[in-house]
Amino acid sequence: MIRLEELGPCFQGVVPAQIATCSRDGEPNVTYLSHVHHLDARHVALSCQFFNKTRRNVDENPLASVVVWHPLSFEAYRLRLRFDHAETEGPLFETMAARIQVIASHTGMAGVFALRSADVYEVLSIEHVQGLLAATAAEEPAPALPAGPLTELRGLQLVSDRIARAADLRTLLAEALEALDALFGFSHAMVLVPSEAGRLVTVASRGYGVSGLGASVRVGEGIIGCVAQRRRLVRVAKVGSELRYGRAIRERAAACGDGGALHPELPLPGLADAQAQLALPLLAGDRLLGVLAFESRDPLRFDDWDEAFLGVVGNLIAMGMDRVRRPAVEREAPRDGPAPARTRVFCYYRNDDCVFVDGEYLVRNVPGKILWKLLALNRSEGRNEFTNRELRLDPGLGLPPLKDNLESRLILLRRRLQEKCPEVRLVPVCRGRFALKLDCAVALVEKECG
Repeated sequence: MIRLEELGPCFQGVVPAQIATCSRDGEPNVTYLSHVHHLDARHVALSCQFFNKTRRNVDENPLASVVVWHPLSFEAYRLRLRFDHAETEGPLFETMAARIQVIASHTGMAGVFALRSADVYEVLSIEHVQGLLAATAAEEPAPALPAGPLTELRGLQLVSDRIARAADLRTLLAEALEALDALFGFSHAMVLVPSEAGRLVTVASRGYGVSGLGASVRVGEGIIGCVAQRRRLVRVAKVGSELRYGRAIRERAAACGDGGALHPELPLPGLADAQAQLALPLLAGDRLLGVLAFESRDPLRFDDWDEAFLGVVGNLIAMGMDRVRRPAVEREAPRDGPAPARTRVFCYYRNDDCVFVDGEYLVRNVPGKILWKLLALNRSEGRNEFTNRELRLDPGLGLPPLKDNLESRLILLRRRLQEKCPEVRLVPVCRGRFALKLDCAVALVEKECG
């Protein structure tokens, strides 16, 4: 007897499933499905988006048949179903809707390409469809993983140790992403935190070089923005084919005269050829601290195990972020040696709070205003030590009164300085206090945008 739990890879959606229904008069209808969701040992949920004929048939006759495919062996399994009920809200609906929203936002179909309902079916029987594939020689089973530091529990222990020992947010995120890469092969990952104007900005990344830092995405757009908006884990497989499907619907909508309601298509963040994505919210109570996102070129890279495991890791990271943010204890050894004679020219554009160094873009918005304030006070008053409190009390910086994410903005500013101008550093001194270290002469220029 085949159990639903044994068909996990079939529900990844890599190979489209088919559903067959029949009207009261005996007229059949067969169509493809976007998503079959494994609900529990006796139920599955089907995404209802464009099911006009299928929905009419099910209303007249609740019995249906769905064929799902194993993405590696291409074995087919027929599920005989009975319609139970449809959900238009709640956790199941939100989970399935978030996945569709990700693709819709990438293809500019938000608001058009939407989930109408999550249709729950009881599974009456499961049948292995015989005769579709020629018999092949049985493969030798893969050898079992040896016990050691790469076992799941020990690996999780190592990840949690690094998070627990991190003294500041930058170290915490860097150590966590490095451990996930080295121990579990999550080689493309990033952490984004809420910023101003409803956006999320990248403060740590792994596998993208330094180019990913500072990149931002609007809340509600793409997988990261959708996760932040809905505060739910989202996993998307076969991203390429999902995008082609979304684009086909987009072209059809445009041909029918609905193109005016469509938004421009968004580029995929991170890997241009990603085939699988998984992102989860980093929460402390009801506060969104950030989004942890992973990508892979393997469409089957993420499964139920990854969801559960990374959910635990995400909670550990969120607790660590909350811990290091509150005391704001960050230390860094002072750098010895005389300052070189080089002069770096910082230019601040008042119109958009954008800062350039030697003609190259450095940072903007609140981190840009913070940097300009520190450099200006250093020049006018000779100060080189500052406190988080005085930044929070400065209305000119535009920090919100609650959830200002000041520590995250300082981390982003430090990282941008490290990349573009390492002679200027923000060095933690003690709790809530840091120093502006200058290993070069600084010239300040203030302008209006042209």
